[in-house]
Amino acid sequence: MRTVTAYATPAAKAPFEKTTIERRDVGPNDVLIDIRYAGICHSDIHTARAEWGPATFPLVPGHEIAGVVTEIGPAVTRHAVGDRVGVGCLVDSCRDCEHCQADLEQYCLKGGTGTYNSVGKDGRTTQGGYSTQIVVDEAFVLRIPDDLSLDVAAPLLCAGITMYSPLRHWKAGPGKRVAVVGMGGLGHLGVKIAHALGAEVTVLSQSLSKQEDGLAFGADHYFATSDSVTFKQLRNHFDLILNTVSATLPMARFLGMLRLNGTMVNVGAPPEPLEVPAFALMSMRRSWAGSGIGGIAETQEMLDFCAEHGIGAEIETISGEQIDDAWDRVVSSDVRYRFVIDTATF
Repeated sequence: MRTVTAYATPAAKAPFEKTTIERRDVGPNDVLIDIRYAGICHSDIHTARAEWGPATFPLVPGHEIAGVVTEIGPAVTRHAVGDRVGVGCLVDSCRDCEHCQADLEQYCLKGGTGTYNSVGKDGRTTQGGYSTQIVVDEAFVLRIPDDLSLDVAAPLLCAGITMYSPLRHWKAGPGKRVAVVGMGGLGHLGVKIAHALGAEVTVLSQSLSKQEDGLAFGADHYFATSDSVTFKQLRNHFDLILNTVSATLPMARFLGMLRLNGTMVNVGAPPEPLEVPAFALMSMRRSWAGSGIGGIAETQEMLDFCAEHGIGAEIETISGEQIDDAWDRVVSSDVRYRFVIDTATF
C-alpha cells in the first residue's frame, strides 16, 4: 500500500479536510497515475451530501481525472510511463456479461465499480480523484491526446462523455435539430459536441444571461424557458432534446417541443421522481429516455473527437482549500462552466 494526499469529507454535508488515504500497490495490470487535475461534477455533491442515498465516509470524490502515468505493472500493454491519461466514472466492471462484452461497461449487469463510493473486487471502498495519485487497471485508463490540455480535458471524462454518448446513440448530425436544456457544466459541452457533429443546435435556458456564450460555443439558437412563448414557438420542432437539469421541470411542455418520433433524453438526475405525461408522449409517438456515461471505447472515441475538433471544457481552476466554496457555487449555478482542482496545490 502507498499513502497519498487527498481531500475528503468525513460526513454528509461536512466540510472537506486535507488528509491521507491508502492506494493499493501496483499490480500486474495496474497503472499508477500522478493526478494533475480533477474536475468537480455535480454528481460528487449529490453523492457526498447523501442526496442519492447513503454514502461511505470518509469520502474522496472525483471522477474527472487527468494526469500522467508514473508506474506500470509488468503485464500492462496499453500505457507507458509518461503517458497523458484520464480516468472517468468507472474503474472496473465484471467484464464478462453481455454488456461488458459489447463495450458497454457502464451498463454492466453485475454492476460496475465506481471511481469513488463503490466497492472494488478487493473489498475496499474506492476513493476518487481529489487526491495526488490513483492506481487503476489499465483497461479503465484513457489516453488523452496531445492536442488536449490536461486541465480542460479532465471534465470530458464525465461531463463530456455524458453528452457525447446520447448524441451518438440518437444519431445527432446534419439535418437533425438538437436542443440542450441547461447551459451548465454538461450543457456547454453538449452544445460544442452537437455543433461539431453537424446538428442544428438550440439552447433552452431559464434566461438569456448566457446567450453570448452559447452562441460562441456553436449554438444556432438560444431561447429562455422562462418565456412561455418559447414553448409555443418551438412546439413539434426538435428531433432530440438533451435535458441536463437535475431539477423538476414541466415535462409535458418540454416533450411538446419534440417532433414526430422525437426523443427527450435525461442526463441530469434529479433526486425526486419525475411525472410521466402520457398524452405528451402518445400524441406524436415521442420517446422519453435516459442515458448515463459511455463505455471505455466510446469514451476514448469522445476524447479523440474532442481533440480533433478543439473541444475542451470552459474551466475555473481552484486549489484544494477552495473545494467547499466551489461546491456551494456549483449548487447556486455560479460557475462558467466547470471547476477543476489543481492537485499541485495539495
